Amino acid sequence: MADQTQTELKGVKTGVVDSDVRDKTRRVVISYRAPHPKYGKYVSKRTRFHIHDENNESKVGDTVEIVQCRPISKTKTWKLLRVVTKAGE
Repeated sequence: MADQTQTELKGVKTGVVDSDVRDKTRRVVISYRAPHPKYGKYVSKRTRFHIHDENNESKVGDTVEIVQCRPISKTKTWKLLRVVTKAGE
C-alpha cells in the first residue's frame, strides 16, 4: 500500500493574475505553447480564467494556484487555492 501524505486535488492549475479590478474576482492567464495544426510551428497561446478570491489577497503579477469549484457566477468556476509568489519578490 502506498502511504499518501497529501491528497492530490483535481483541476489544479498555476497562472499569473492579469486583472484585479473587480471585488473578490481575479482574471488569471495561463500561457502555453502548442504546435500549429497545419504548419507544425509552435505558437504561443493563452487561457483566461475568472477566479473567486474571497479575501482579495492576490494582486496583478502574482503567481497563483487555482482549483476548480462549483459555479459561483456565469463565468466563475474556479477559486484561489494559494498565492505562490508575490509580484514584487
